This record gives sequence, structure tokens and C-alpha cells, in this order.
Amino acid sequence: MRSASISRTTAETDVSVSVALDGTGKATIATGIGFLDHMLELLARHALFDLDIKVAGDLHVDQHHSAEDCGIALGQAFAKALGDKRGVTRYADIHLPMDETLSRVCVDISGRPFLVFRTQFRVEKIGAFDTELVREWFQAFAMNAGLTLHVETLYGENAHHIAESLFKGLARALRAAVAVDPREEGRVPSTKGTL
Repeated sequence: MRSASISRTTAETDVSVSVALDGTGKATIATGIGFLDHMLELLARHALFDLDIKVAGDLHVDQHHSAEDCGIALGQAFAKALGDKRGVTRYADIHLPMDETLSRVCVDISGRPFLVFRTQFRVEKIGAFDTELVREWFQAFAMNAGLTLHVETLYGENAHHIAESLFKGLARALRAAVAVDPREEGRVPSTKGTL
């Protein structure tokens, strides 16, 4: 089973993450941020990754450090679990509908981190959650997972639906990209021989 654990402690947060890429979608999430917990539970369920995430952060300041550092640690664990990426499908894309919202997520497990994020929220908060932290989480995750990641909401109104479509879209794209392609016969899917 492709799995990894990461612990990351700073003056602002204490984060522990375990991920199993060939799981069943089981999630134990406790970030201290209810909405982020919900999004990460969706990510686990729709990617079929098993996730165990615990974050103790400086929530008395705001949610920024906890959300960002969660993305960093999960990205690091994801990259570690993939190892040398032999046999993976590598590329995947998905259009994910969520009621009135449609989002597109495209991923390349390239080892070259880059994020294009074309989503706007009409409100600053979803409950107590700052909507700008959605992009911060995606940025932290992509950079530390070594992904080229393109995320775009084609249309949508409701902020909760928009965020949910992005996390579910990421989940489905990652699920497809990490799938083992039997035609690769264990090769790294690159003409360079490495990713």
C-alpha cells in the first residue's frame, strides 16, 4: 500500500498527517476548522484515500496558518506516498458539478509544482471560514505535493458549493492520476525516466 506520514511543528502549528493512497476513503480529520474538516473528509471519500489529519494551530490569531500548514503537510505526505511514481497514470482532469456550480480540475503529477487558480467567491466567509483560504490550501498542497494543478470554476453562485466542487474535483482528479496503469508495466510515465 502506498502510504506515508508527516509531522510538522512550527511556532504557529503542530500538524500530523497520514495518507494511504490505496484506501477506502476513511477519514479522521481534526483541524480545529469545521469547514476545512468537511472539505478534507470529502477529499478522502472521493479520492478513496485514507486520511488521518490533526492540526493544533494558533486559531486565536486566525485560521490562515492552520489551513496553510495542513496543505503543506498533506502535500508532503502525498509526495512521499507516491515514491518514484512508477506506473501511475500521471495526468487526469475532471468536470465536477455541484448543484448550480461547475468546476474543472486538471492535474499532472509532474514533480514541477504550479497552481493556476481561477475561482472567485462573492462572499468573504462560509460560516466562520475565510473563503480566501481555499486558494491558500490549494497552493500549499500543490507546491508540496509536486503537482501542476489547474483549478477553475466555470460558473457558480453559492460559496459552499463552489468550494465543495473544487475539493471533490481535486479528489476525483487525484484518484485517477495516482491509479496504476497496467500498460506502464512499472515504468515512470515520462520520456525523461523520472518525475
